Amino acid sequence: MRDWRQGGHIAVREITQAFDPRKDCFLQIDLSKGPAPSARAPDQYGDNCEACGATYSPADLIDPVSALSGATPIDKASQHLFFRLSNFEDLLTDWVNSDQLQAPIANKLKEWLEAGLQDWDISRDAPYFGFEIPGYPEKYFYVWLDAPIGYMASHEVLCREQGDDFDAYWLPGGDTELYHFIGKDIVNFHGLFWPAMLDSAGLRQPTAVYAHGFLTVNGVKMSKSRGTFILAETYLEHLDPEYLRYYYAAKLSGGVDDIDLNLDDFVQRVNSDLIGKVVNIASRCAGFLRKKFDNRMSVDCAEPELVQSFIDAGDQIAALYEAREFNRAMREIIALADRANQYIDEKKPWAMAKDEALADQVQAVCSVGVNLFRVLATYLKPVLPSMAEKSEAFLQCSLDWTALERPLVDHELAPFSPLLQRIDMEVVSAMVEASKNDA
Repeated sequence: MRDWRQGGHIAVREITQAFDPRKDCFLQIDLSKGPAPSARAPDQYGDNCEACGATYSPADLIDPVSALSGATPIDKASQHLFFRLSNFEDLLTDWVNSDQLQAPIANKLKEWLEAGLQDWDISRDAPYFGFEIPGYPEKYFYVWLDAPIGYMASHEVLCREQGDDFDAYWLPGGDTELYHFIGKDIVNFHGLFWPAMLDSAGLRQPTAVYAHGFLTVNGVKMSKSRGTFILAETYLEHLDPEYLRYYYAAKLSGGVDDIDLNLDDFVQRVNSDLIGKVVNIASRCAGFLRKKFDNRMSVDCAEPELVQSFIDAGDQIAALYEAREFNRAMREIIALADRANQYIDEKKPWAMAKDEALADQVQAVCSVGVNLFRVLATYLKPVLPSMAEKSEAFLQCSLDWTALERPLVDHELAPFSPLLQRIDMEVVSAMVEASKNDA
């Protein structure tokens, strides 16, 4: 704050804002509600319209009411601090026109630039949470100013604990990559305010900022009464986080699309893709190798071209990961899983196992299956780290993307243990019911 003031980046001026006469306090942006002035959508908060995305002042709301008491707010003057965003117009123009933002986000931010950058109100009147501004009693830093700084502080603590170089990540001139993943409703903060703040502090800009859409549950906004406002803690009390990681990855693209957590589809997709296709390969083949071959794989790979085709697919899958096209990466991986299961179904090791003369073929087919599973588990490791760890224990080798040069041969496996369990819809229902009681 001292450096900002000395650099001429802070302005102090009086503003008029909503005041609740019953509660005797100023109303923060999210405590003044009413129909929006743009789309006239009802029950909107005093900063932006969820129906059309327009931004405005709480004073622009039509017939506003206090969310604290239901009283009609009155206008009252208060002194506030403003960050002079216009001082960084050249920087922000170059930033918005770079390739560091998705096209829809860049286009939205250009509208702000074309309309003329307005000073940013970085203070809030008491009562408010967070940090009081030095030298300004009863004034607090706005949460969207200090929250990103809190992220940096958390990272600095982590760097200290791990002996990592914090400055290498945050000072200009380094070769590290720094990505921000945000929701589309806060692009003005991370796309305009935050880059200006970083520059004013002598820190580097992000390599890129990726915005994602809203999350709905069963097609609607999260609702406590419907049990679809699901806290992470409640989810973890009922279900493995690996399931949700996969489901989101299977729907997440590099665009700004909304994602719906449809609970029926969630159960079906996880059970079908992960359990029925990927894990099934390992469990089917491991059983035969344990019973008849002491968990030992064949000395040669019976299908080197098939295994190599799976390995060759890694370049394309890696490129999809890099492009944040996670849904396409998951489709490619599951398509490979389908091919692996088709191979096993065609060879029918369970039928050959009935004939002792075909024992070597059973071992060969199941060894190929394990090799195909190893490749798939490696490709899924960024999304499913816990399953990957269990797979490494079973395979007795590291799932290293760069180590997929040749198949495992004459290799001993550990006894197979379940990698993931099927989701029971009753457990999901219990989670939904528990969510209705969450505060």
